[in-house]
Amino acid sequence: MISRRDAPQWVKEAGRAATRAGGRLTSGTRMLPDFLMVGTQRGGTTSLFRALAAHPATVQPNFHKGVHYFDVNYPRGLAWYRGHFPVRALAERRTQGTAPQAFESAGYYMHHPLAPERIARDLPGVKLIVLLRDPVVRAYSAHKHELARGFETEPFERALDLEPERLAGEVEKIKADPSYVSHGHRHHSYLDRGHYADQIERLFALFGRDRVHVAFAEDFFSEPEACYDSILEFLGLPPWRPESFERHNARPGSPLPDDLQRRLADHYAPWDDKLAALLGAEPAWRR
Repeated sequence: MISRRDAPQWVKEAGRAATRAGGRLTSGTRMLPDFLMVGTQRGGTTSLFRALAAHPATVQPNFHKGVHYFDVNYPRGLAWYRGHFPVRALAERRTQGTAPQAFESAGYYMHHPLAPERIARDLPGVKLIVLLRDPVVRAYSAHKHELARGFETEPFERALDLEPERLAGEVEKIKADPSYVSHGHRHHSYLDRGHYADQIERLFALFGRDRVHVAFAEDFFSEPEACYDSILEFLGLPPWRPESFERHNARPGSPLPDDLQRRLADHYAPWDDKLAALLGAEPAWRR
């Protein structure tokens, strides 16, 4: 049997369209997320998502990893969002006596200017998982990702130089018009997305520290069992492990040139200092 993940793209799109249509009609019977993976993009979230989706007590959106409701689809309304998730009665039958927890993952939620406030308003009690990665490595990986998807045409160093111009005024436009989707802010925020401390500080203020779990991709890939166990404990899910922890969605390519490595490391040094002070511990890439 072909898994949903490996189905042809046209099958996935047809399934998503049918899910959206049927979901709207049955939204009142469907679940909303108990927890969200909110970032960061190119931070190992796909690998963690699949490990969590394999847990027998979790359920995910139909035909989606992330619905992108709170960032780019918010004007569609909560019924549209709920329509992407399983019917509660069916989810409870599947988890066989264990209370199911629904979730999704969207790496733009943490960075989007309005998404955290929307989440706090619409999902009271939701828990958040943040998976961070060395911001230098993340920025370079994001550039390769956007190149591969056709959203970037400039080489990395040129894209870094263009970023202030590309992002100028975009946050203000997003805040002024909830339906506005900024291409530059979503696809060209190589440096800005790595300013983790400000983003985490906002999440702590909105949700409280007890509802935000910050983990590091470096820990997840080097010691996945311990990282995974701590996330299950945070979520209140029964102990369980997949047969293996696999790495997904990696982008191979040439190594980052030394001069750019130094430039980015210098840029992020004060931000990493601020993050360490906020968390009370050094981030994994500085240990």
